[in-house]
Amino acid sequence: MTDSFTPLSLDTACRVEFGPGRIELLPELIADTGHHRAFVVTDRGLRAAGVAVRVLKILDGAGVEYTVYDEVAPNPSTGNVDAGAARARTFGPAVVVALGGGSVLDAAKGISLLVGNPDAGAADADHLWEAADGLPLIAVPTTSGTGAETNGFGVIEDAAVCRKVYIGHRSVKPRIALLDPELTLGLPPAATAATGIDALVHGIESLASRGANAFSLAYATQAVAMIGHALPLAHRDGSDLDARAELMMGAHLAGQALTLSGLGLVHGIGHALTAHTGTPHGVALAAVLEEVMEFSAPAAREAYEQAARALRVPPPTDGDWARAAVAAVRELSGALDIKRPLHTLGADRALLPAIAAGAVADAVTKNAPRLPQEREVLEILTRVY
Repeated sequence: MTDSFTPLSLDTACRVEFGPGRIELLPELIADTGHHRAFVVTDRGLRAAGVAVRVLKILDGAGVEYTVYDEVAPNPSTGNVDAGAARARTFGPAVVVALGGGSVLDAAKGISLLVGNPDAGAADADHLWEAADGLPLIAVPTTSGTGAETNGFGVIEDAAVCRKVYIGHRSVKPRIALLDPELTLGLPPAATAATGIDALVHGIESLASRGANAFSLAYATQAVAMIGHALPLAHRDGSDLDARAELMMGAHLAGQALTLSGLGLVHGIGHALTAHTGTPHGVALAAVLEEVMEFSAPAAREAYEQAARALRVPPPTDGDWARAAVAAVRELSGALDIKRPLHTLGADRALLPAIAAGAVADAVTKNAPRLPQEREVLEILTRVY
C-alpha cells in the first residue's frame, strides 16, 4: 500500500473527448492545436477494415490537408519510426493524428519526437528524454487496451538487439485523447481479448506497483471494476456499444494509473517474450499473469484484495483475498480463451533463460512488489512452457 504522506509531483492534465460519435470533432480538435494540417499515423489493417477511411472522410469534409503513414507493424520497430519521421519531415508542419491501437500510438510518439530532432534515430531512444520538442499529437485509440493516449512514452522494438526500448518525451504526451467507442465495434473477439487483458493487467499491476499513490490507486481500482465487468460482454458481443464504451473508459483509466505508478513483472516478461518471439502483447501477458500474481502475492496481498473486490469477488471463506484474485483472473482469462503455453508461441525451451534475463532487466520490473531474480523468472516461464 502506498504511503499517504509520500510527496508527489504529478502531471495529470490531458484533454479527453469521450463518447460515441465524438470522432466527428477531429477537425475542430486539430484546429485547437494551432495547426490546420494533419500527419495521420495508422496501419494497413485499419485501412482494410474501413476505420481509417471513415476518419479520413471527416477530414476531407472539413477541408483539412493531410497525408497518411500506414506502415506501422503490430510490434512497431525502430525502422517503422524512422521511416515515418522521414515522411513527416517531408510533409512539413502539422499535428500528428495517431489512429489505431497501442502500436500505432507508440510509433506516432516516436515519429513526432524525431521530427523535432532530425539528427536522431529511434535506436537513440535512451538519449531522447532531454531532446527538443516534437510535433503536437492527438491520440485516437481504436482498441481498448494500452492506454497509450495517457502518456508521452512508447515501447518499440529494436530488432538488432531483440529487446524493447522506451522512446518518449514530455512534448509527445497527446494534447487530446479522442475516445470514441464506435471505432472499436468491429474489433474481433481475439483482439478484444488481447487488448482487454492488457488493460486489466495495467490496473492490477498499478494497484501492486512500488510506485502506487493515491491518484493511481483511484484510477486503477475503477479501471479494474469497469474492465472486469465489460470485457466479457464486449468479447461475447462485439456490437454491444455500452460494453465497448465501458471497456474503453476502463482502459483509459488504467492507462492513467500506469502512467502515475509504473507496472511490474507481468509486463517485464511480456516485453521480453514479444521481443524474442513476436507474440502479440496481450497474449504474452496472459501467458504468465496468474503465475506472476502467485509469485508476487506475499508482497501484494492488500493490492490483490483491492483487485478482487473490484472484480466483485465474494469474500473468501478462508480470508485469502490474494488467492481469490488469482482465481478470478484465471476464470476471466479462461472465458476469453486467451492463455497459451509458451511452446505454442514460438518460444523454444533454450530461449527461456534469455527471456528471463530480459524480463529482469526491463525497466518496468523494478516496480514489481516482489523483485525477482532471473532463476525465479525462469521457474515461472518453465511452469507455463
